Amino acid sequence: MDKIVIATRGSRLALWQAEHVKERLQQQYPGLDVELLRIKTKGDKILDVPLAKVGGKGLFVKEIEEALLDGRAHIAVHSMKDVPTELPEGLEVGIIPERAELTDTLLSVKYDGLDELPEGAVVGTSSLRRQSQIAALRPDLEIRTLRGNLDTRLKKLFDGEYDAIILATAGLSRLGESAPRMQELAPPRFLPAVAQGALGIEYAVRNTELVEMLQFMDHQPTKVQVLAERGFLTGLDGGCQVPIAAWSVLDGDSVTLTGFVADVDGSNPIRMEATAPQDEAWNLGMSLAERVLAAGGKEILDRVYQNES
Repeated sequence: MDKIVIATRGSRLALWQAEHVKERLQQQYPGLDVELLRIKTKGDKILDVPLAKVGGKGLFVKEIEEALLDGRAHIAVHSMKDVPTELPEGLEVGIIPERAELTDTLLSVKYDGLDELPEGAVVGTSSLRRQSQIAALRPDLEIRTLRGNLDTRLKKLFDGEYDAIILATAGLSRLGESAPRMQELAPPRFLPAVAQGALGIEYAVRNTELVEMLQFMDHQPTKVQVLAERGFLTGLDGGCQVPIAAWSVLDGDSVTLTGFVADVDGSNPIRMEATAPQDEAWNLGMSLAERVLAAGGKEILDRVYQNES
């Protein structure tokens, strides 16, 4: 192949991710022509409704996958935390580059961290996972929906609409953004989204030449973590807009996975851990999900989905 078209969302972060992959491809294959195809997804168009209320999985990938299936694009670069666990027939997210930071970051103009926020302070997030964990740690805070791309969210913070907001650390690092006061919210106290900080490259499996060309970007340790965490999400039949968190750690040949589910208000938290060999990562996630569901996770998720509809 002498040309590759990358389908991407148009946000600054999505474009950074696509440009990053473009750069790596051109370093590996000098002379390769790489183009970006910008696509607006449903999640990009609906900005006045909380994500959980929009409904459906794949809010940020469906239109991009259509471009892969109809041949307008060869590959897509996704944030793995946005990718549904079920993909359209003929497509695969088979290349997982090395993971960036998996943590969240609390940003504020005035306050140094979560524990320093005054009672009744307004915290912005679009994520039910973050909302749930913040509510459990600081039930006295007011949590408000925060939508829009990273620039929009930061502007709302700086304009004083929120006392603090929470964003993915990887996105801030990739775009070089910051706030006067920042605190990393990290495990084990604060658990990340499934596959947070990891990118995924999606393509049509029929294009074997392309698949071979992409292999150099695949990072096996990250792939194991992503498999374990996405196995957990699949076992829960959860989308990316539910209060589910997962954290995996590699140690030698084994992987340890911590899974978390709670009500949106932070009540009834279920947190469990399990370890398995790395080559059993997906099954580890699935089996941990079964345990969480049996311990009351099913009732929690049923309540969340009922509130969404």
